[in-house]
Amino acid sequence: MSTDSEQQSIRCMVAKVGLDGHDRGAHVIARAFRDAGFEVIYSGLHKAPEDIVQAAVQEDVDVLGISILSGAHDTLVPKIMDGLEEYGAKEDTLVLAGGVIPDEDRATLKDEGVAAVFGPGTSIEETIEFVRENAPKR
Repeated sequence: MSTDSEQQSIRCMVAKVGLDGHDRGAHVIARAFRDAGFEVIYSGLHKAPEDIVQAAVQEDVDVLGISILSGAHDTLVPKIMDGLEEYGAKEDTLVLAGGVIPDEDRATLKDEGVAAVFGPGTSIEETIEFVRENAPKR
């Protein structure tokens, strides 16, 4: 029997895609994930969808959190999802989106394979609990 401390921690990547330079929320969630015991990789700013996909695959992440406030979520997130599918990683990666994403666009992102969309005002605890409950088991 394994104890919680013996279980592999959840590997998360917090990614900033496109020209969006507003990264305070990404830093807050990355720190909260780290404090919750998750392994966290931060992509840095201004990453192309292909760069995020390659990093997520190479780092073998369980969770990919995409932070986007630029309004380009309807273009950039599907490119990330397509890239994960090309690498065979879409089914094994819990993909989350966070930021300023209009309610009317959320269903489309979920149809693309995004598990949840967290907007302004979402509590850190809610996000952490969602990851704990939904991250792929290895």
